[in-house]
Amino acid sequence: MPSALDRNQLYSFAKSHRKEYETLLKTFVETATVSSDPAHAEDIRAGVDLTVDTFRQFGGKVDVYKADRGNPTVHAIFDSAKNAPTVTVYNHMDVQPASKETEPWDTEPFVMTTKGDSYFGRGTTDDKGPALAALYGARAAQEAGVPINIRFLWEFEEEIGSPNFEKIISKNARDLQTNSVVVSDTVWVSRDRPASSAGLRGLLGFILSLETGATDTHSGETGGASRNPIAELMRLVCDLYDPVTGKIKFKGFYDDVIPPSKSELNDWVNSGFTVKGFKKAHHLKLMRSEDQLEVMKRIWGMPTMEIHGVVGGYQGPGVKSIVPPRAEVKASFRLVPGQDPEKIKKQLLAAIKERNPDVKVQFESAAPAFRTVLTGPLPQALKRAIKFAFGREAVFVRDGGTIGAMTSIEKVLRCPVLFLGLSLPEHGYHAPNENFDWQQASGGMVAFAKYFEEIANLPKND
Repeated sequence: MPSALDRNQLYSFAKSHRKEYETLLKTFVETATVSSDPAHAEDIRAGVDLTVDTFRQFGGKVDVYKADRGNPTVHAIFDSAKNAPTVTVYNHMDVQPASKETEPWDTEPFVMTTKGDSYFGRGTTDDKGPALAALYGARAAQEAGVPINIRFLWEFEEEIGSPNFEKIISKNARDLQTNSVVVSDTVWVSRDRPASSAGLRGLLGFILSLETGATDTHSGETGGASRNPIAELMRLVCDLYDPVTGKIKFKGFYDDVIPPSKSELNDWVNSGFTVKGFKKAHHLKLMRSEDQLEVMKRIWGMPTMEIHGVVGGYQGPGVKSIVPPRAEVKASFRLVPGQDPEKIKKQLLAAIKERNPDVKVQFESAAPAFRTVLTGPLPQALKRAIKFAFGREAVFVRDGGTIGAMTSIEKVLRCPVLFLGLSLPEHGYHAPNENFDWQQASGGMVAFAKYFEEIANLPKND
């Protein structure tokens, strides 16, 4: 079937639906679907209801799937032809916490603020803005008569590691059968260079805690004899990894790492990535390396350990001369292909037992690294769709982040998973002043519509 979609007409479609898109995005952003905080349970329920209502208004058949505990996953069906291929679009609608009181937000994080063509607020780029762009792309394709069955799978636990997602899709696998999955929750190299993720790093989150007393004590009266839990945890962290180089120091951590191939490294070198642009996009002042390839290896191809927070002791103004009774460190590993989170757990526990057996370890979310397909008709269809929409060739790179649901989808639904990301580095994933913009939203609508047509046009044996 020859191409029927016209680029100008698709951009006209996007323009005609701009106000509708912005109003809907505002409603989603102002529903504070923070999955990590039980205080937002009612917002999660409101977000699920909003999702169901939105899919139904778009003409979809909707199911809400639940596990014994945790947040639901919503599935919507937009079928147009019995013998047409089926593609499922995955997104997540839960978001990271945000607070103007404790973070440098210029606007209220859960009030969408429009500045020119940009939309500021938590969830605008991760992942509500791209999710809605894909939804409008589906509408454009179906209104144009593209013979394809489109499904949407929107999750509400991605930001906490998708703990119930695999149970949900396993229980409902028959209803979720699809030929392929496409995800828009990834980031380009820069605005000038579209990128499709060839893989994601895995994640293993954990909390280290140490309790040495029942209450604050006078440092003059007990200091020197009492144990200081903050200091001991700081020492333990430095025993586990080198905070200057970032190298993990305990036995076995790197044993199973599969490093990037020469072909991948060549692609990365030609991706348009620059250290200057990276620093500007992420507001970084000091880095461990200024070498372009070394930075790309560190963020895309090698595992890391990061400290996210230290809790304990006096946090007010000035100095309060006490020895605190307890402390904790919040941390995580980003993992790469070859590394098994369960194996890393055992190695970490052994390392801590050897260095400070009084420290307790609580594991949080865990997910292995993920690699997608790079050859065949689907990746080529994806690249054609991106070039059609944005006028530039996409490059295949990796993404340093984690989407735990991807390995579950590949395992349970047994279909290829590809990435048609729309976000930019400067959009601020997980950061204060998170934002999305109309250029990426409208281009995303066009790219998704074209991708659906590309899939519809593939020979059936592909």
